[in-house]
Amino acid sequence: MSAVDERRAQHTRYKEDVEREGHPFFPYAMFHDTVMSLVVVSVIVGLACIWFFTGDGDKPGEEGTGWLGVIYEEKADPATTSFTPRPDWYFYFLFYLLRIFKWPDSVILGTVGIPTIALILLLALPFLDRRMERRPLHRPVAMVAFVLTVIAMGVLTYKGATAQEASSGGAALVDQWIADNNLPEDVRPGAELFATSGCLNCHVFSGDGASNLGAPELTDIGAQEGKDADYLQRYIADPSEFGNTVMPRFASLGEQNLSALAEFLAASKGGGG
Repeated sequence: MSAVDERRAQHTRYKEDVEREGHPFFPYAMFHDTVMSLVVVSVIVGLACIWFFTGDGDKPGEEGTGWLGVIYEEKADPATTSFTPRPDWYFYFLFYLLRIFKWPDSVILGTVGIPTIALILLLALPFLDRRMERRPLHRPVAMVAFVLTVIAMGVLTYKGATAQEASSGGAALVDQWIADNNLPEDVRPGAELFATSGCLNCHVFSGDGASNLGAPELTDIGAQEGKDADYLQRYIADPSEFGNTVMPRFASLGEQNLSALAEFLAASKGGGG
C-alpha cells in the first residue's frame, strides 16, 4: 500500500471514529473554551487583587511590596550610573543566551539565530509530521522535542533569573579594594568613580563585577607592560583609537575624572602595590 493510500485509509478511520465517538463543536467545544477563558481571566484578576491589596505603599513614590511584588517604587533617577537593567521574567531565557554568546561576533547568533531557528522548526512541524495519530505515547519524536524544549526554556529562564549581576555596592566596595590590593589612599576618587560609573557591568575588579562582551579583568591592569596612567586615560577616553570598537567612549567624564580613573587602574597591580 502506498503512502497516499495509507493516509486515505487513516483519514477514513478518523472520520468513522468521529461519527461514532465524537462530539459536535457546538455546544461541547464552545463550552470548554468558555470555561477555560473564564478560569484564565479569573486567575489574572485574582492575582492582580492579591498584588494590590497586600502592598503597604499608599501612593506613587512610596515604596510598598506586596505578596507578588513591588507596587510603588522610588522615582527613576535619570542621572544614575550604577543601575543595572534586567528584563522581565519572560525574557530571562534570552537574557541568559546573551551571557552564553557574549562575544560581539556571536551576539547575533544568541539573540536572532537560535530563536529564529526554533520558531521556523515550530512552524514547520505540522508539515513535517502529518500523521493522524494524536496519542502522546505513539509520537515519541514530537514528545521528546517537546520535553527538551520545556527543559531548555526552564533551565535558561532559571539561570537568567539567578544570574549574578555587577555589584551595586558602589563606593562601599572601595575600602575592600584598597585593603585587598594594597592601593594608595590617593586613588580613592578614581576607585569610587570606577565603582559607580557602570564599569562593573562589563569588567571584574577584585572579584566584583560581571565579565561581559569579552571585557578583561582589571585587578592587575597596572602591572601590565605599557599600561601607565597616561595610556589608560587616553584609552578610556576613546577606546576606538586603540582598535576597541565594543567599549564605549568615556571622554564625556571630563579630564579630571578620566585622570582619577587612570591613576586608580595604573595603581592596580593585583595586590603588588
